[in-house]
Amino acid sequence: MNSKEELKREIEWARKTLDESIEDNAQYEEIYQNSIRLDCLIEQYFTAGY
Repeated sequence: MNSKEELKREIEWARKTLDESIEDNAQYEEIYQNSIRLDCLIEQYFTAGY
């Protein structure tokens, strides 16, 4: 299990990565995978009760 601060950093990184892939008009699959990665991290955050 990740610490709260580590998860927050990972979520911010994943959000930035997703935003950049959208801005750069990346392929659908890349955007989709970035979105899934962000969703999983957010789920971990809420599951941990933060």
